[in-house]
Amino acid sequence: MSKKYYEENFKKQIVKIYNQGNHTYRELSEQYGIAASTMRQWVIRYNNTRSFNAEDNKTDEEKRIKELEKKVKQLEMENDIFKASGTTTREKVDLIISNREKYSISAMCELLEVSRSLVYYHLNRETSVSSKEEEIIEEHIKEIFRLSRNNYGTRKIKVELKKLGYQVSRKRISRLMRKNGLVSNYTVAHYKVHKSTCNQADTPNVVDRDFDNREKLEVVVSDLTYVRVGSNWNYVCNLIDLHNREIIGSAAGEKKEAKLVEKVLLSIPYSLKDIKIFHSDRGNEYDNKLLDDVLETFEIERSLSNKGNPYDNAVSEAVNKIMKTEFIYQNKFETLEELQLKLAEYIYWYNNIRIHGSLGYLTPVEYRGLLFLVNES
Repeated sequence: MSKKYYEENFKKQIVKIYNQGNHTYRELSEQYGIAASTMRQWVIRYNNTRSFNAEDNKTDEEKRIKELEKKVKQLEMENDIFKASGTTTREKVDLIISNREKYSISAMCELLEVSRSLVYYHLNRETSVSSKEEEIIEEHIKEIFRLSRNNYGTRKIKVELKKLGYQVSRKRISRLMRKNGLVSNYTVAHYKVHKSTCNQADTPNVVDRDFDNREKLEVVVSDLTYVRVGSNWNYVCNLIDLHNREIIGSAAGEKKEAKLVEKVLLSIPYSLKDIKIFHSDRGNEYDNKLLDDVLETFEIERSLSNKGNPYDNAVSEAVNKIMKTEFIYQNKFETLEELQLKLAEYIYWYNNIRIHGSLGYLTPVEYRGLLFLVNES
């Protein structure tokens, strides 16, 4: 908030009214809308020196201290830049510019015998370069945000800018995002649909929340999520490899049933014999002889979350939440075919382009490739 300015004649009038002795500071404050402490300062200063200026109202001791502080500052400046007295003009200019927050430009120019106009020329040039860089960074932020499908926040945008050679603080990114009205999809709250009743199978929780440092296809996890298609609810089933959080299989269907899960399993680009463990929650769609036969045929061990505990399938839950925020809530689907087409496009983007914080800001495909190179070396 900018400081309010009062004309000197107005201040004199307030002092005159107060000196008449008929009003208190509080009464004058209520009448004129001015802080009582401000009016008290006017009265004291004007009654003492006939001036409202703070400098005119300093005591001799305060003035002496001020003068000493000025001399000390001068000596500090001379000591700091004394070594530059024999350098080139350009080096002197750089030294003056780098110390401009600490010392007066005029004083430094006088001490080093440098033209002030030369210093201001280089200052303006620096400002122009800085402004141009700001414009470039701003354009990069807008493009990164667009390519992220409006999903990235400051943390991921900072990582992408670093790849382009720009070291930019999250605070600065946030300011430029606000300037351009860039609001991540993650800032929008969405209604959460509660899960239906679970199946009562005796299958144990083999994974036991040990989601990290898994080998490729050692453990795959699955879950279903809902999506509105036209006026009806349809469903998307995902299969995620815990090794690199990659969605290795996905399918959409009109019904929440085991056939949809089977379809996902049979669609993955790997041999099912390579999968060691298949883990899911206790949704009824996973309690089906059709699914059991597939797992038994390919000798895949079964693992189920404990009853009523979503944390046992946290990775799948997290992927579904991401998919809802980034994809499902951002689109309208009129037909199942439209959903399937856009879903395939999103999953390609998710696996190949979207960076993941849990993977050190690599994409799942990059992470898989990196570990492959490490294991080969």
